[in-house]
This record gives sequence, structure tokens and C-alpha cells, in this order.
Amino acid sequence: MPEMVSPGPLRGNPPPREAVCIHTRKIYDSCRDKECLQDLRVYLTASSQAVLESAINVKAQSAELLWTYIDVEPIVYNQGFYTVDARYFYRVICDAFTGVGRPTRLEGLASFNKRTVLFGSEGSARIFSSDVVPNGQDPQGVERTNLPIAEVEVVDPVCLSCRMADPCCDAEIAVAVVDIPSNICSCFEDDLVVNSDVRQLYVTLGQFSITRLERDVQLLMPAYDFCMPQKECAGDPDDPCSLFQNFRFPVDAFFPPRASDFAQAQGSGNVAQSGTSSCSCGCGSLSRRR
Repeated sequence: MPEMVSPGPLRGNPPPREAVCIHTRKIYDSCRDKECLQDLRVYLTASSQAVLESAINVKAQSAELLWTYIDVEPIVYNQGFYTVDARYFYRVICDAFTGVGRPTRLEGLASFNKRTVLFGSEGSARIFSSDVVPNGQDPQGVERTNLPIAEVEVVDPVCLSCRMADPCCDAEIAVAVVDIPSNICSCFEDDLVVNSDVRQLYVTLGQFSITRLERDVQLLMPAYDFCMPQKECAGDPDDPCSLFQNFRFPVDAFFPPRASDFAQAQGSGNVAQSGTSSCSCGCGSLSRRR
């Protein structure tokens, strides 16, 4: 409800009506990373591996984050600190060129392991809860604790480059099939080739991530009032023409902006509003009069 939010600092507002105790998660520690993940082995599907064997060149296309497995463990000799181990699983798409003609799409799986040390405080209280059932026996919730909870926020990585390599006998780069969860394998229509005696594909990814440790706590917060919506719910109008009249005229679709317009917008930090034009022909003012 944006109409109930006032940007800070707060001035001229009435004082809080009361102090309320709320239950929420508090962030005890966090960090951000901008990483370049170089030469990750891509475990291709069986059909893609057959194409790679006869390819003369490859080109990176895209990468998608499928899943992140997180494990939090306390550090024995450093009280209050925890290790956060995250393993990322990516779907990688590349193009393989086998000769004259259109390239063939390659699909495979890449993974990356990362360890972070964060402060999560101390305490391991056991928490029990139940759901209220009127005139009946209340079902009991699963026992839990207030140990820190790890949260990892990641955007889909940028596929920077890829390359081919001849078969390698190094056992350190071979990944056992048991290390790939079944739900990750089900994301691919074909079986993954994890052998090291085949031609291999390596990819370099760029990734942005935020890792944090949170705990369930009770905080005392000032409260102004209950948050009652002020705007009434509006449905779709019966007349589609009335709805169309509210659309803004797409000036940029008829007069594409110049490269200098994007540079000026990025330099000033302001983005030109849709429906305005930077040309001097007067079409911007004409669209506003309409």
C-alpha cells in the first residue's frame, strides 16, 4: 500500500500510538559477492555430448540457476560464527558449430561450491507450536529451534565464454552421479554424461549474490496505527475502448531513441518517461495534447 508509506526522515507525522512486540527474522550478518566463475565443467546431455565430439567451435549463449543447496554449520573454536556452504546448479546453453550451416544447441549442467563465514550469534532454544482447532484437539507443529537460517539471493548468471577441451584423466574434475540430486537430473530430458574420457565443455560465468544469516526474534517496534487500505478495489471496465483510452501513445515505437539519449539518461540517472520524445519536431508536445 504505497499511499500509507512516507519517505524518511519522518517530519510532521503524529507520534506513535503504542509500542508493539512483533515476531520476525533479524539479519545478524550478511555479505555480497560479484564473482567470475572460471572454467566450470559442463556435464552435457547424451545427445549434446554426441554433437560436441564432432564440433569445430562453440559459442556461449545463456545460463540459468536451477537450484542452490545450503548447509549451515557452527565453527567450533569461534563462538557465534557459522560456515554457510552453498552449492549452485546451473543449466548452461551453448551453440556448437559442426560445419557450414546453423549451429546446434548444447545443453548441460554446471555446478559451483562456495563457503562463507558469517556471524549468527548464539542460542539454541527449542520451539513448539500448535494450530487452534475449536472444540477439538489442536494439531501439534514440528519441533524447531531458533538456530540461524541462511538466505542466499542470486540472479541468473551471465554466460561470459565457453571452450572445448580434449579428454582428461584427472579424477579431481570428475563428479560422481550420486553428487547430482535427482530433482536436478529431472530438469533435463536426457541423461547427463559425467565421464572424463570424452571431449569436455568448460564455461565461465559471472554471478551476483547476497548471503545472510537470520534468526527468529521478538522486537519492540513503534506503531502508528493499523494499516487499513484507503484505495477501493477497481475491476476491469465493461467498455474496452475506455480502457484503451488510458494507454499512453507509444512515441518511442515510432521514433526510436538515439544512442546519445541512452547515454544522457544513464549519466543523469533519470530515465525518460514513456510517451516523450527527445526530437525537436514537436511530436512530444503533440502526444501530450492528445
